[in-house]
Amino acid sequence: MDLALLRTFVTVHRAGSFTRAAALLGLSQPAVTGQIRTLERQLGRPLFLRQARGVTPTTIGDELAHRAAPHLDALVEITEAGLDEESGVRTLHLAGPPEFTSLRALPALTPLISQGLALRVSFGNAEETLEGLAAGHHDLAIATARPRGGLLTATPLCDEEHVLVASPRWAARLGPAELREGQVVLEQLPVVEVHESLPLVSRYWAAVFDSRPAAAGAVIAPDLRAVLETAAAGAGLAVLPRYLCQEALESGRLVALLEPAVPPLRTYFLVVRTGTLALPHIARAHEWLLRTAADW
Repeated sequence: MDLALLRTFVTVHRAGSFTRAAALLGLSQPAVTGQIRTLERQLGRPLFLRQARGVTPTTIGDELAHRAAPHLDALVEITEAGLDEESGVRTLHLAGPPEFTSLRALPALTPLISQGLALRVSFGNAEETLEGLAAGHHDLAIATARPRGGLLTATPLCDEEHVLVASPRWAARLGPAELREGQVVLEQLPVVEVHESLPLVSRYWAAVFDSRPAAAGAVIAPDLRAVLETAAAGAGLAVLPRYLCQEALESGRLVALLEPAVPPLRTYFLVVRTGTLALPHIARAHEWLLRTAADW
């Protein structure tokens, strides 16, 4: 049996789509479709059920993928990693949210530079990052959403606590009694956020107040570091990860407006294309980040 046909089959099985598999393999969609049909003729069995959106493996397809994928991954490791060991340097293409990647992931990975790892970094939101990873543009991604399907494999990395903050001027204007009134009073403050949909404030309101915020954004800046500085300058309230605003809280530049008994959390995931942890440089970075995250 042609190994190229098996490689195409495993890629389609993981991607759940001829189109996505073609992009990963650098082939046209008709070429991928033709290879799968050739393999099905050789086996005398259907491997996929064609649907309006993508394909679903048959039981025969699932069995073949389970048996073939580990061996194909091992061959990839030999050809893509083993033959390149003489160069001494492997490049890791990393993607993730700009703030977390800059302040957490990149400093954590710097010890690996002296061990022969080179880094190329891209920033984006969870949807952009996962799409880029699935298309083969990245080796390792950090995302705030767990991907579905078998193409990508996600491992929980860490949780971040979200804090409702504002400048001391706003906190002093509200006062303890007003803060205890909660949602109604807080919605009188201007809001600083990363997007018009107020994703962080909405998530906080749902967790703490079991409702949606009625306010609109006063300042929208697509970087949490900009949100922090704008809120600290007195523009209004914001919801920020504690790791990002802890220094500002300790220095008094920002004040936590509420301290709920169960603070809202968001989980970060380390995501790879299924099977690529067989490549040493991806596996090393993956393991290193998981180990470092235990101290965050």
